[in-house]
Amino acid sequence: MTNETKNIFISHVHEDDAGISNLKGLLAPTGLTVRDGSISSDKPNQATNEEYIKNEILAPRIRWASTLVVYITPATKESDWVNWEIEYAQKQNKRIVGVWAHGAAEADLPEALDDYHDALVGWNSERIVDAILGAADESTGPTGNERESRPISRAVC
Repeated sequence: MTNETKNIFISHVHEDDAGISNLKGLLAPTGLTVRDGSISSDKPNQATNEEYIKNEILAPRIRWASTLVVYITPATKESDWVNWEIEYAQKQNKRIVGVWAHGAAEADLPEALDDYHDALVGWNSERIVDAILGAADESTGPTGNERESRPISRAVC
């Protein structure tokens, strides 16, 4: 159990908003207080200009967060927004953690997540907390099996 608060940005596609609530519910009993700066249906973004959304809405929220968490489902691989958020977080030297959605065994990683992740973890509260806190840099598939490891080539702040 931890007794810590972390500012995170959860990168996801809006069809997966319910899964974000499930993720926060999974983390609640761990003692990690998560302050999420991402955009979801309970915090909608009404803007339509892509550059405005990136520079005035998403970028400040990602800079505010210490960690970008990517909620991995089959839909995230094809999301240009998810890939942009990951690439922006990498440029900001943010910790990037991929969390496989419960039951997302058939999901492929977004290209930017495959390139820049610090950790990939399955649907396990302890592993997710360790990855967010930087206590673990494991790379597992959705069922917890090890993925081929690769060196991380950037400093994590």
